[in-house]
Amino acid sequence: MRRMNDSGPIDFTLLKARAAYLKTIRAFFDARGFCEVETPVRIPAPANEAFLEPPPAGDGRWLRTSPELHMKRLLAAGADKIYQIGPCFRDYECGRKHNPEFTMLEWYRPNESIHVLYEDVAALVSTVLGATLRPQIFHVAERYQTIAGWDPLTTWDEDRFDEDMVLKIEPSLPQEGLVYLVDYPAPAAALARLNPDDPRVAERFEAYLNGVEIANGYGELTEAVEQRQRFEATIRMREAHQLPTYPLDEAFLEALPTMPPTAGIALGIDRLIMIACGKHALAEVRPFCEIR
Repeated sequence: MRRMNDSGPIDFTLLKARAAYLKTIRAFFDARGFCEVETPVRIPAPANEAFLEPPPAGDGRWLRTSPELHMKRLLAAGADKIYQIGPCFRDYECGRKHNPEFTMLEWYRPNESIHVLYEDVAALVSTVLGATLRPQIFHVAERYQTIAGWDPLTTWDEDRFDEDMVLKIEPSLPQEGLVYLVDYPAPAAALARLNPDDPRVAERFEAYLNGVEIANGYGELTEAVEQRQRFEATIRMREAHQLPTYPLDEAFLEALPTMPPTAGIALGIDRLIMIACGKHALAEVRPFCEIR
Protein backbone atom coordinates (compact mmCIF):
# COMPACT_ATOMS: atom_id res chain seq x y z
CA MET A 1 0.00 0.00 0.00
CA ARG A 2 1.31 3.43 -0.93
CA ARG A 3 0.64 6.61 0.94
CA MET A 4 1.76 10.18 0.48
CA ASN A 5 4.14 11.73 2.96
CA ASP A 6 2.13 14.97 2.96
CA SER A 7 0.03 13.94 5.96
CA GLY A 8 2.79 14.87 8.41
CA PRO A 9 4.78 18.07 8.97
CA ILE A 10 7.20 19.27 6.30
CA ASP A 11 10.77 19.95 7.41
CA PHE A 12 11.29 23.48 6.08
CA THR A 13 14.97 23.36 7.01
CA LEU A 14 15.44 20.58 4.49
CA LEU A 15 13.23 22.42 1.99
CA LYS A 16 15.52 25.44 2.22
CA ALA A 17 18.59 23.22 1.97
CA ARG A 18 17.18 21.66 -1.21
CA ALA A 19 16.63 25.12 -2.72
CA ALA A 20 20.20 26.11 -1.82
CA TYR A 21 21.63 22.98 -3.44
CA LEU A 22 19.65 23.64 -6.62
CA LYS A 23 21.08 27.17 -6.74
CA THR A 24 24.57 25.74 -6.27
CA ILE A 25 24.07 23.25 -9.10
CA ARG A 26 22.78 25.92 -11.48
CA ALA A 27 25.68 28.20 -10.57
CA PHE A 28 28.09 25.33 -11.27
CA PHE A 29 26.85 24.94 -14.84
CA ASP A 30 26.32 28.64 -15.50
CA ALA A 31 29.96 29.29 -14.52
CA ARG A 32 31.08 26.70 -17.09
CA GLY A 33 29.21 28.29 -19.96
CA PHE A 34 26.23 25.94 -20.14
CA CYS A 35 22.79 27.15 -21.21
CA GLU A 36 19.82 25.95 -19.16
CA VAL A 37 16.99 24.63 -21.35
CA GLU A 38 13.46 23.27 -20.96
CA THR A 39 11.91 20.53 -23.07
CA PRO A 40 8.45 18.91 -23.07
CA VAL A 41 7.37 16.78 -20.14
CA ARG A 42 4.37 15.25 -21.94
CA ILE A 43 5.66 13.55 -25.09
CA PRO A 44 4.30 11.44 -27.98
CA ALA A 45 7.18 8.95 -28.21
CA PRO A 46 9.17 7.92 -25.14
CA ALA A 47 12.37 5.98 -25.75
CA ASN A 48 11.85 2.23 -25.80
CA GLU A 49 14.24 1.14 -23.03
CA ALA A 50 14.49 -2.26 -21.43
CA PHE A 51 12.53 -1.89 -18.20
CA LEU A 52 11.58 1.79 -17.92
CA GLU A 53 7.83 2.45 -17.89
CA PRO A 54 6.60 5.96 -18.78
CA PRO A 55 3.23 6.80 -17.20
CA PRO A 56 0.47 7.38 -19.78
CA ALA A 57 -0.70 10.99 -20.01
CA GLY A 58 -3.76 10.67 -22.28
CA ASP A 59 -4.32 11.41 -25.97
CA GLY A 60 -1.48 9.12 -27.04
CA ARG A 61 1.06 10.90 -24.86
CA TRP A 62 3.29 9.80 -22.01
CA LEU A 63 5.19 11.55 -19.25
CA ARG A 64 8.88 11.50 -20.01
CA THR A 65 11.30 9.15 -18.26
CA SER A 66 14.10 11.49 -19.34
CA PRO A 67 14.46 14.69 -21.40
CA GLU A 68 17.18 12.99 -23.46
CA LEU A 69 15.59 12.76 -26.90
CA HIS A 70 14.45 16.37 -27.03
CA MET A 71 17.76 17.66 -25.66
CA LYS A 72 19.57 15.77 -28.40
CA ARG A 73 17.31 17.40 -30.98
CA LEU A 74 18.49 20.76 -29.62
CA LEU A 75 22.10 19.65 -30.07
CA ALA A 76 21.34 18.50 -33.61
CA ALA A 77 19.87 21.94 -34.31
CA GLY A 78 23.12 23.61 -33.23
CA ALA A 79 22.90 24.11 -29.47
CA ASP A 80 26.20 24.21 -27.59
CA LYS A 81 26.65 23.00 -23.99
CA ILE A 82 23.20 22.58 -22.39
CA TYR A 83 21.72 21.36 -19.13
CA GLN A 84 18.25 20.83 -17.73
CA ILE A 85 16.81 20.30 -14.25
CA GLY A 86 13.25 19.07 -14.23
CA PRO A 87 10.68 16.41 -13.38
CA CYS A 88 10.79 12.92 -14.85
CA PHE A 89 8.48 9.96 -14.30
CA ARG A 90 8.81 6.18 -14.14
CA ASP A 91 5.90 3.95 -13.26
CA TYR A 92 6.24 1.21 -10.65
CA GLU A 93 9.37 2.71 -9.06
CA CYS A 94 8.72 3.38 -5.41
CA GLY A 95 10.93 2.84 -2.37
CA ARG A 96 13.68 4.36 -0.27
CA LYS A 97 15.70 5.45 -3.32
CA HIS A 98 12.93 5.53 -5.94
CA ASN A 99 9.83 7.59 -6.56
CA PRO A 100 7.50 7.55 -9.60
CA GLU A 101 8.18 11.29 -9.96
CA PHE A 102 11.70 12.58 -9.43
CA THR A 103 13.99 15.44 -10.39
CA MET A 104 16.58 14.79 -13.09
CA LEU A 105 19.64 16.78 -14.06
CA GLU A 106 20.95 16.15 -17.57
CA TRP A 107 23.82 17.87 -19.32
CA TYR A 108 25.47 17.52 -22.71
CA ARG A 109 28.87 18.55 -24.07
CA PRO A 110 29.04 18.54 -27.90
CA ASN A 111 32.41 17.68 -29.42
CA GLU A 112 33.70 16.30 -26.11
CA SER A 113 34.61 12.76 -25.04
CA ILE A 114 33.03 10.76 -22.24
CA HIS A 115 36.12 11.32 -20.11
CA VAL A 116 35.22 14.97 -19.57
CA LEU A 117 32.11 13.71 -17.76
CA TYR A 118 34.33 11.94 -15.23
CA GLU A 119 35.72 15.36 -14.36
CA ASP A 120 32.29 17.03 -14.38
CA VAL A 121 30.73 14.57 -11.95
CA ALA A 122 33.66 14.70 -9.53
CA ALA A 123 33.70 18.52 -9.61
CA LEU A 124 29.91 18.82 -9.22
CA VAL A 125 29.68 16.34 -6.34
CA SER A 126 32.66 17.95 -4.62
CA THR A 127 31.00 21.36 -4.96
CA VAL A 128 27.68 20.16 -3.58
CA LEU A 129 29.25 18.25 -0.67
CA GLY A 130 31.87 20.90 0.08
CA ALA A 131 34.71 18.35 0.00
CA THR A 132 37.07 17.24 -2.76
CA LEU A 133 36.26 13.74 -4.00
CA ARG A 134 38.44 11.67 -6.33
CA PRO A 135 36.63 8.79 -8.02
CA GLN A 136 37.68 5.17 -7.83
CA ILE A 137 37.24 3.48 -11.21
CA PHE A 138 36.19 -0.14 -11.77
CA HIS A 139 35.71 -1.87 -15.13
CA VAL A 140 32.51 -3.84 -15.54
CA ALA A 141 34.04 -6.99 -17.04
CA GLU A 142 36.80 -7.19 -14.44
CA ARG A 143 34.29 -6.71 -11.64
CA TYR A 144 32.02 -9.47 -12.96
CA GLN A 145 34.93 -11.87 -13.34
CA THR A 146 36.15 -11.16 -9.79
CA ILE A 147 32.82 -10.95 -7.96
CA ALA A 148 30.30 -12.93 -10.04
CA GLY A 149 32.66 -15.46 -11.64
CA TRP A 150 31.84 -14.85 -15.32
CA ASP A 151 32.73 -12.49 -18.15
CA PRO A 152 29.79 -10.63 -19.75
CA LEU A 153 32.02 -9.64 -22.70
CA THR A 154 32.38 -13.25 -23.82
CA THR A 155 29.09 -14.78 -22.60
CA TRP A 156 26.17 -12.37 -22.63
CA ASP A 157 23.11 -13.14 -20.50
CA GLU A 158 20.95 -10.08 -19.90
CA ASP A 159 18.88 -11.52 -17.05
CA ARG A 160 21.96 -12.84 -15.28
CA PHE A 161 23.79 -9.55 -15.87
CA ASP A 162 20.99 -7.49 -14.32
CA GLU A 163 20.51 -9.86 -11.38
CA ASP A 164 24.22 -10.02 -10.58
CA MET A 165 24.50 -6.25 -10.87
CA VAL A 166 21.92 -5.76 -8.12
CA LEU A 167 22.82 -8.69 -5.88
CA LYS A 168 26.60 -8.94 -6.30
CA ILE A 169 28.33 -6.14 -8.16
CA GLU A 170 26.79 -3.02 -6.62
CA PRO A 171 27.05 -4.34 -3.02
CA SER A 172 30.74 -5.13 -3.66
CA LEU A 173 31.61 -1.55 -4.62
CA PRO A 174 33.07 0.80 -2.00
CA GLN A 175 30.22 2.18 0.07
CA GLU A 176 31.93 5.50 0.77
CA GLY A 177 33.13 8.11 -1.67
CA LEU A 178 32.70 8.42 -5.43
CA VAL A 179 32.93 5.34 -7.65
CA TYR A 180 32.69 4.94 -11.43
CA LEU A 181 31.71 1.64 -13.03
CA VAL A 182 32.93 1.93 -16.63
CA ASP A 183 32.94 0.12 -19.99
CA TYR A 184 29.54 -1.58 -20.02
CA PRO A 185 29.16 -4.54 -22.42
CA ALA A 186 27.95 -3.64 -25.90
CA PRO A 187 24.49 -5.26 -25.42
CA ALA A 188 23.96 -2.89 -22.47
CA ALA A 189 24.90 0.20 -24.50
CA ALA A 190 21.37 1.69 -24.52
CA LEU A 191 21.86 5.05 -26.32
CA ALA A 192 25.66 5.06 -26.02
CA ARG A 193 28.07 4.48 -28.88
CA LEU A 194 30.44 1.53 -28.91
CA ASN A 195 34.06 2.15 -28.07
CA PRO A 196 35.86 2.44 -31.44
CA ASP A 197 38.99 0.87 -29.93
CA ASP A 198 37.09 -2.06 -28.39
CA PRO A 199 33.57 -2.57 -29.79
CA ARG A 200 32.88 -5.23 -27.16
CA VAL A 201 32.16 -2.35 -24.76
CA ALA A 202 30.07 0.79 -24.87
CA GLU A 203 31.16 4.29 -23.94
CA ARG A 204 28.99 4.17 -20.84
CA PHE A 205 29.62 4.54 -17.12
CA GLU A 206 27.59 4.79 -13.95
CA ALA A 207 28.56 6.89 -10.94
CA TYR A 208 27.94 5.85 -7.33
CA LEU A 209 28.15 8.09 -4.30
CA ASN A 210 28.37 6.42 -0.89
CA GLY A 211 27.06 3.22 -2.46
CA VAL A 212 24.08 4.89 -4.17
CA GLU A 213 23.87 5.03 -7.97
CA ILE A 214 23.47 8.69 -8.90
CA ALA A 215 24.38 9.10 -12.59
CA ASN A 216 24.55 7.36 -15.96
CA GLY A 217 26.85 8.81 -18.63
CA TYR A 218 27.37 8.10 -22.33
CA GLY A 219 29.53 8.88 -25.27
CA GLU A 220 26.36 9.42 -27.28
CA LEU A 221 25.38 7.33 -30.29
CA THR A 222 24.78 9.55 -33.34
CA GLU A 223 24.13 6.88 -36.01
CA ALA A 224 20.41 6.86 -36.72
CA VAL A 225 20.32 3.43 -38.41
CA GLU A 226 22.02 1.74 -35.47
CA GLN A 227 19.84 3.61 -32.97
CA ARG A 228 16.70 2.52 -34.82
CA GLN A 229 17.92 -1.08 -34.79
CA ARG A 230 18.53 -0.88 -31.04
CA PHE A 231 15.07 0.54 -30.40
CA GLU A 232 13.50 -2.18 -32.56
CA ALA A 233 15.46 -4.87 -30.73
CA THR A 234 14.24 -3.46 -27.40
CA ILE A 235 10.66 -3.47 -28.70
CA ARG A 236 11.00 -7.16 -29.56
CA MET A 237 12.43 -7.87 -26.12
CA ARG A 238 9.61 -5.97 -24.42
CA GLU A 239 7.02 -7.82 -26.50
CA ALA A 240 8.62 -11.13 -25.47
CA HIS A 241 8.27 -10.07 -21.82
CA GLN A 242 4.66 -8.93 -22.47
CA LEU A 243 5.55 -5.33 -21.69
CA PRO A 244 4.00 -2.32 -23.45
CA THR A 245 5.89 -0.77 -26.36
CA TYR A 246 5.95 2.81 -27.58
CA PRO A 247 6.11 4.59 -30.95
CA LEU A 248 9.52 5.39 -32.35
CA ASP A 249 10.45 9.06 -32.10
CA GLU A 250 10.91 9.68 -35.81
CA ALA A 251 11.75 13.36 -35.30
CA PHE A 252 14.63 12.34 -33.02
CA LEU A 253 15.88 9.68 -35.43
CA GLU A 254 15.70 12.12 -38.33
CA ALA A 255 17.71 14.71 -36.40
CA LEU A 256 20.31 12.32 -34.99
CA PRO A 257 22.75 12.29 -37.97
CA THR A 258 23.26 16.06 -37.63
CA MET A 259 24.07 15.83 -33.92
CA PRO A 260 27.82 16.26 -33.28
CA PRO A 261 29.86 13.75 -31.26
CA THR A 262 28.66 14.40 -27.72
CA ALA A 263 29.16 13.39 -24.13
CA GLY A 264 25.95 13.33 -22.09
CA ILE A 265 24.86 12.30 -18.63
CA ALA A 266 21.80 12.11 -16.39
CA LEU A 267 22.05 12.56 -12.61
CA GLY A 268 19.39 12.05 -9.96
CA ILE A 269 19.04 15.32 -8.07
CA ASP A 270 16.97 13.82 -5.25
CA ARG A 271 19.57 11.15 -4.51
CA LEU A 272 22.42 13.67 -4.55
CA ILE A 273 20.57 15.99 -2.16
CA MET A 274 19.59 13.04 0.04
CA ILE A 275 23.27 12.17 0.47
CA ALA A 276 24.32 15.80 0.90
CA CYS A 277 21.76 16.20 3.70
CA GLY A 278 22.83 12.97 5.41
CA LYS A 279 19.44 11.36 4.87
CA HIS A 280 18.56 7.83 3.83
CA ALA A 281 15.35 8.14 1.80
CA LEU A 282 14.07 10.42 -0.96
CA ALA A 283 10.94 11.12 1.08
CA GLU A 284 13.14 12.99 3.56
CA VAL A 285 14.31 15.54 0.99
CA ARG A 286 11.35 16.02 -1.36
CA PRO A 287 7.87 16.92 -0.14
CA PHE A 288 4.86 14.89 -1.29
CA CYS A 289 6.98 11.87 -2.14
CA GLU A 290 5.16 8.55 -2.53
CA ILE A 291 6.29 6.03 0.08
CA ARG A 292 5.24 2.50 0.97
